[in-house]
Amino acid sequence: MPAALFAAITTILIIDMGVTLNCWVIKESIYPLNEVLPLSFGTFLAFQIWILKYTYGRFWIYAVTEVLLGFVFIFLVQPWLNLQGIWVQINATNFLAYLPVIPHFISVYLYQMWQEDALVPAMKKLFSPKLQTVATKPIYKDEDDPGSLPDRR
Repeated sequence: MPAALFAAITTILIIDMGVTLNCWVIKESIYPLNEVLPLSFGTFLAFQIWILKYTYGRFWIYAVTEVLLGFVFIFLVQPWLNLQGIWVQINATNFLAYLPVIPHFISVYLYQMWQEDALVPAMKKLFSPKLQTVATKPIYKDEDDPGSLPDRR
């Protein structure tokens, strides 16, 4: 999930850079967020979660999936959005809009790898078998002599 949110936020940044550089204009947006496609928090977020769930750990399958879905979005969905008047390209071709796709999906995959490595050691420490509750700790100081009590100095 963190990688999908990272992907949504970086997608919004890419879209905002395109708007700022006058590459395209977003005519329909989410109300409080200016120039943000509703797809960024809807379909795109769901796709990212499922793609990462089923392809994480197999980079080449992930890369092929992302390249194909990026191609579908840029060359099929984006022209349809243009016809609907939602996304209008001004100074950008489809190829120019496709250029950020590859660095974007690589950064999402690297972010997920970073999240996995950062969270796994913490979880291992948290659920370490060396941790014991107070009730399972030995009561006696000397394990050989059950009659000896611990020092209370």
